[in-house]
Amino acid sequence: MDTFMALVSADFIGKPAWLWIGFLVLVLGLLAFDLGVLHKEGTEIGIAESLKLSLFYIAIAVAFGGYVWASMGAEAGMQYFTGYAIEKALSIDNVFVISLIFSYFAIPRAYQYRALVWGIVAVLVLRGLMIGIGAALVQEYDWILLLFGAFLVGTGIKMLLAKEDAAELSENKLIRNLSRWMRVTKDLHGERFFVRQPHPATGRPVFWATPLLLALIVINVADLVFAVDSVPAIFAITTDTYIVFTANIMAILGLRALYFALAAMVHRFAYLKYALAGVLVFIGGKIFWNHFYGKLDPAISLGVTLAMIGAGIAYSLWKTSRAAPRTL
Repeated sequence: MDTFMALVSADFIGKPAWLWIGFLVLVLGLLAFDLGVLHKEGTEIGIAESLKLSLFYIAIAVAFGGYVWASMGAEAGMQYFTGYAIEKALSIDNVFVISLIFSYFAIPRAYQYRALVWGIVAVLVLRGLMIGIGAALVQEYDWILLLFGAFLVGTGIKMLLAKEDAAELSENKLIRNLSRWMRVTKDLHGERFFVRQPHPATGRPVFWATPLLLALIVINVADLVFAVDSVPAIFAITTDTYIVFTANIMAILGLRALYFALAAMVHRFAYLKYALAGVLVFIGGKIFWNHFYGKLDPAISLGVTLAMIGAGIAYSLWKTSRAAPRTL
């Protein structure tokens, strides 16, 4: 018993091990509840249900942020909420890409949610690895934060100047190579990722991947690409690995729930990218300010981030509502 208590109380990446274990148990419990209770096999998730489920996840994330604030201090709490807001907003672009992927593989809405939820398991591992690598680099070479800052400023400027180009998934090398390397069925088989079918040459039963598995793989690669922006952004807010990881994962959990509502109205957020570009430039610039002039008040970071994102969402909804055709 004493050995067990010593292990859970031991320091792990700056925090007691029991804090990490408790958070992972919370996440795994939410995933089990989501897949085993909320999600019925073959049932399509409607917009209303998507919004209700998203509010549930937002409430969990806010409650967890309240715990961080109460137990670790106001500064840590503001850092958590700032990181959560940035990750949540940056993920809206991810929704558009996920929607394109599902459309390309002709995945019905009834099967999409299961792929999204199982994708979180891979995201937990991938984000954990990226955050761990980032934390090790920052701890060993503190100047790397300046590179993060320059990268964020450059990414923000690129977002401001970039033109909207439609993604052509048929030309995607990853998809073409996966189709060559794996045996893939032409048709879906419900929510199954693998099926056993006779090999066309030998007639012996072998495992085949379904298009749903390909969609899951491509979605997780897209998550990894988007993490290249989001992980440096939150490290610019705080170098506390626990806050970086928990804010990232909480935002991702909520995104899966919100996907079906956002996918139906993603066109209403057409101008949000300009606000996100401004946030990235601000967060990147904050790193240089902190380095040369002293630490910026976390309350200012949180206030500016929420103001920019809120303004971007409000302007997008207002602008697209005026552009929408009137129906009699």
